[in-house]
Amino acid sequence: MSASNGTVPSATDLAAKGELGRIEVSWSARRQYQPLVDHFAVYAARQRNFRPSPDTLVGKTIDTHFRHGDLGPEGQTWYYQVITVDASGKASEPSGPVKGTSVESVTVAGTPVAVVGEFDRRSLELALAPNGYRDYLSTFPDGADYTHGVSSPGTHWPYLHPGRADKWAGSKAHTFRLRFTLPEKPGADLALAIWLIDTHASIPGVLDISCNGTAVAGVPLERGATKGSLQGDATVPGSPLVPSMVELPIPASALRSGENVLTLHKDEGSWHAYDALGVFAPRR
Repeated sequence: MSASNGTVPSATDLAAKGELGRIEVSWSARRQYQPLVDHFAVYAARQRNFRPSPDTLVGKTIDTHFRHGDLGPEGQTWYYQVITVDASGKASEPSGPVKGTSVESVTVAGTPVAVVGEFDRRSLELALAPNGYRDYLSTFPDGADYTHGVSSPGTHWPYLHPGRADKWAGSKAHTFRLRFTLPEKPGADLALAIWLIDTHASIPGVLDISCNGTAVAGVPLERGATKGSLQGDATVPGSPLVPSMVELPIPASALRSGENVLTLHKDEGSWHAYDALGVFAPRR
């Protein structure tokens, strides 16, 4: 197709990449024709052979990429088609379908070793939740120090983890520790799952993770909605909270028999709000 005969060129190179809890869809488009592109309409269904309709429309965008999120911890397979709509309202033929499968969470596939809270998109079972951040500094002056099997989420793990940008938490770095015992040194990596119900919208910062003094990762957190300091339930219809998930391996070389100490250090940026976190043995 070409613009010269009045038709709207379809998007090309349609691709879908599965990530944790979401699928990233991308494509290429010809923009050098008249009238110009107004937007791209993205359609999705669980079966390959489907017709684009209002029921299968998952979003519109002016970009050549789209994030299909909130897919949950189980791996899901979706098929996508994209229609180009020009400034006069004319639509192209659908591109696709293309298949994408989201990544399954270790909380679904793995065996829990040490867990704090419930992976339910809520912070309500954690200390000071849902809005008691003003009491953080007096209650947790040295951050959190949590021992699996001994400590309790509602007393020993605060729902908010502040950073240096938070004046209400002393404008300093804060360190949270999770202690757990292994009967023997594992022969394979374990996995860490950190689920958040929200983060600061402009400066979510970086979470530095280490285990027994060995650096594991520095994780730049995704921007949220800055609402998780006051609200604790992302499952409420119309909730403004923006949950996110971080899952990564804990190298076997960093683990040992007996007590292990997982350290979460927040220096750069502002707070993030926990849903839950845990150490898991992945499915092999």
